[in-house]
Amino acid sequence: MRRLRQLAERTPAGRERYVDLLRALAITLVVFGHWAVTVIGRDTAGQATGHSALGDLRWAYPLTWLAQVMPVFFLVGGYANAASLTRLRARGGDAAGWLIDRSARLVRPTSTLLLVLTAAAAVAWLRGADPTQIREVFWFATIPLWFLIAYLATVVLTPPMYALHRRLGLAVPLVLVALVGLGDLGRLTGPEELSYGNYLFGWLAVHQLGFAWHDTRAGPSTPDQSGVRRRRLPISRRAGLVFLVGGFGAVLLLTVLGPWPVAMLKVPGERLDNAAPPSLALLAVAAGQVGVILLLRGPAERLLRRTGPWQLVIGVNLVVLTVFLWHLTAAILLIGLLDAIGTLPTPAVDSAAWWAWRVPWLLLLSAVLAVLVAIFGPVEARSGRHRTGRRAGRGTPTRMALAVAAYAAVVAALLLNSTTGQQAPEPLGTPVPALVAYLAGAGVLRLLRSGWGTRG
Repeated sequence: MRRLRQLAERTPAGRERYVDLLRALAITLVVFGHWAVTVIGRDTAGQATGHSALGDLRWAYPLTWLAQVMPVFFLVGGYANAASLTRLRARGGDAAGWLIDRSARLVRPTSTLLLVLTAAAAVAWLRGADPTQIREVFWFATIPLWFLIAYLATVVLTPPMYALHRRLGLAVPLVLVALVGLGDLGRLTGPEELSYGNYLFGWLAVHQLGFAWHDTRAGPSTPDQSGVRRRRLPISRRAGLVFLVGGFGAVLLLTVLGPWPVAMLKVPGERLDNAAPPSLALLAVAAGQVGVILLLRGPAERLLRRTGPWQLVIGVNLVVLTVFLWHLTAAILLIGLLDAIGTLPTPAVDSAAWWAWRVPWLLLLSAVLAVLVAIFGPVEARSGRHRTGRRAGRGTPTRMALAVAAYAAVVAALLLNSTTGQQAPEPLGTPVPALVAYLAGAGVLRLLRSGWGTRG
């Protein structure tokens, strides 16, 4: 509590506290959303299994327009990345130093998760566990890495995309939305390969809006000052209403009259998935969510001027990635524990017993996750204090190339893990090439953070 109080007291007057609140709320909603829709059953062999309840809760599909909060995370990520990049450059740092700085907060907590899971898988294999079952558990625990793949890619592209934003402003996300539309056309009429770029274009479009939001902090301007106004995100209440009505109105047209699914989360059996890759419908939801965010901004900022709420937001943000990365591992541990002692409930989805089980289920999961965060959260909290660029100055072009190559290795490794089949026989839980590539990329970033490759 003392550290939280000190951090709250040292908060700069100009900090956009609302961004930190949105990040904390987004991750909290993801965690509780995943837990809430989990259905536990048993396979033919009597083993505990889990799946999403959304396929049986069609009435809940419109609720996913607010429950799908990954656009919020990319929006605030764009704001935070623009803010940290401009601060570092003001101190004389460069893009390479910024990328290396960001890797501390993003890669170190991820490395902890993967190393712990891999070690547990190796122990289970040596004790005679079936490699297929090991992979199933590992696959479920690492589902959150799907998001991290896209986010790491946007981080690598932040320096050039921010430069493009400074030049072309809000035209950039409009072009990206058009590219998403082209990808959707490929999914609907073929060839489907046209849609693969949507995994990047969709999230980049929302990330660019975060840049535009950050530009609103630059102070008053006139239209002829390097086109500043055209780069800014309109943040008035009127703009909020336009985003809200326009965004959710477009969603209605695209899903009720158009071919896109109503649900913004993955539903078993649906031909299309709005989130994988991001669709026009999901981007319309993102626009509607921006409207909600703008309309709630005033009350939220007044709340965050109070010490208690602001300290709570700081505390969540210190370990926000740890909470996200470990929340499904918490579910695995709780299911395993309850199954081992013979008290694992398996009520039918949408039954009275299933709904009654939601409250104790969420409370128990919160307790397990709290233990995991207490153990592994300090890795992320310490990473947040690391600032390579502050002391490293400008590095060589080789340093930048190494940083990008290291990020690419990490992303490729996470992608290989996520695309490997759920029932592939993997004694270590993940393919060995993925593990080697990840360790190589993370190792190079660790060396770069230590100052290796810096001139002088």
